[in-house]
Amino acid sequence: MQATKGDHLVVHGRNVGNVDRRGEVIDVRGQDGQPPYVVRWEPDGHEGLVFPGPDCEVEITEQPAAKKKSKK
Repeated sequence: MQATKGDHLVVHGRNVGNVDRRGEVIDVRGQDGQPPYVVRWEPDGHEGLVFPGPDCEVEITEQPAAKKKSKK
């Protein structure tokens, strides 16, 4: 699992009736995007250090394309 700042971590509910939890990765503490991550959870803004398990996935946030400079 790899993440960068701005990606979202989703923890899927393990039991019927449990909802998924979603939060924004605000810091990556491991090397090369590896866990642990500091996550700001929705909707209350609680922040915590997360060591994701098998019920987690990373939603990659699209990075804006770099603007190309044109020669005139």
